[in-house]
Amino acid sequence: MVSIGFEKHDHAVCVSDALSAAEQYCAAHKLQLTKVRHRVLEILLGQHRAMGAYEILDQLSAEGMGSQPPVAYRALDFLVSNGFAHKVEKLNAYIACSYPGEVHSPAFMICRACGAVVEAQSRVATGTLGDAAEALGFQIEKTVVEAEGLCPVCKSEDAP
Repeated sequence: MVSIGFEKHDHAVCVSDALSAAEQYCAAHKLQLTKVRHRVLEILLGQHRAMGAYEILDQLSAEGMGSQPPVAYRALDFLVSNGFAHKVEKLNAYIACSYPGEVHSPAFMICRACGAVVEAQSRVATGTLGDAAEALGFQIEKTVVEAEGLCPVCKSEDAP
């Protein structure tokens, strides 16, 4: 899947392709993509932004799919542990993965003005952090980079 970045795209195709990829992955790995898990992924994909667990739970509840926090958290845990979503720690929120099925280190670009979040791929282990870890004899197993700034739209609005 190609990252959409901050640009416009065919949203229906984007969501459809990602859901199809998740369904195929789960079938191939004998994982259960339950109705609630599927719906949570669909909600995340439909928004293209980071969402809090309670915001997702509100939507599930409105659709009659459960109103207790464990409903959303279990689905999110499944999606994160299987690479379909990521947790954005700075926002205490979740976002659909832009690169499902690919081994990668996510880097999140978070717009401080509008709240948009875009996932990019990073290669931290081969950069400065990787060099520092190697010098210390440390093996990096997982990284997440979160950068805060201005998206192209907010940057242009903020320009003098």
